[in-house]
Amino acid sequence: MAYWLVKSEPDAFSWDQQVANGIEPWTGVRNHVAKANLAAMRIGDRAFFYHSNTGREIVGIVEVVREAYPDPTAGPGSPWVAVNVKAVGPLPKPVPLAAIKAEPRLAGLALVRQPRLSVMPVSEAEWRLLCAMGGLAA
Repeated sequence: MAYWLVKSEPDAFSWDQQVANGIEPWTGVRNHVAKANLAAMRIGDRAFFYHSNTGREIVGIVEVVREAYPDPTAGPGSPWVAVNVKAVGPLPKPVPLAAIKAEPRLAGLALVRQPRLSVMPVSEAEWRLLCAMGGLAA
């Protein structure tokens, strides 16, 4: 299993909407590095759901339930892809960006190094640490 972090602006699509919808296509990614990350996702992979702009915190965990397919929000023949994710559960304690940046063991996390990237890998060690910071056993 691989681990990821996906970002969404909560006023565009929030964790509460993800939970209410159950399974949701992760669409609208228009960055080639993020697209490659979506294409690398496999069924069963887990991702942190991060509220960007407003909130700036990890609020939940989703699981990939459908691998990359053409993004239905892009034009025909476009290179963009989407995956489907389902809500696994919220973090008992959201993990704010300030706490992530303050943790030296997370200095290499893509969220810290490439903050504008919307879909990024998370190492297993980073996953376990962020889960612990959020009140979960990894």
